[in-house]
Amino acid sequence: MKRKIILDLAVTLDGFIEGKQGEVDWCVMDEEMGFIPFLHQIDTILYGRKSYDLWGQFNPEQAHTAKEKEMWGIVHSKEKYVFSKTQKGTGENAIFINDNIQEEVNTLKNKPGKDIWLYGGASLITTFIHLGLVDEFRLSVHPVILGEGKPLFMGIKQRLNLQMVDTRRFSSGVVQLIYRLNGKE
Repeated sequence: MKRKIILDLAVTLDGFIEGKQGEVDWCVMDEEMGFIPFLHQIDTILYGRKSYDLWGQFNPEQAHTAKEKEMWGIVHSKEKYVFSKTQKGTGENAIFINDNIQEEVNTLKNKPGKDIWLYGGASLITTFIHLGLVDEFRLSVHPVILGEGKPLFMGIKQRLNLQMVDTRRFSSGVVQLIYRLNGKE
């Protein structure tokens, strides 16, 4: 069975993935949302270069909770691929992909292993959608309206018909929506 590429991220009610200054302080992380079990479902993370520079090597500080440190430890145990037009080669923590995205990702999907997390950023998400590479959309809608910022979906050129797989509601006010592209299992 082919591995799935899962777009899993937080989004505001008005569709932004970060604020005007790149802030994500509105993002709620609580155990009830099952993020650590999600991390155990995947073994690979796909990043755009900017997202990787910001989060791909992030190390929690002393002030972070034990749970946050555990989460980041799990994140950093995964195989990481970074999509970049400029940065080449293989770093000690990641493999860089510069072109042939469709072929490279299909090769990755056909390798044995767990599912794959498409972390982002926004332009990489758009590229994956245009290439038909996203199998599942797991969007955690947070109870906040920013008014402006970086939108989740930019430059989408075709309609995508989705099938609802699941919804989950959390006491924090976050609602998680899980969709698949019609016709994908």
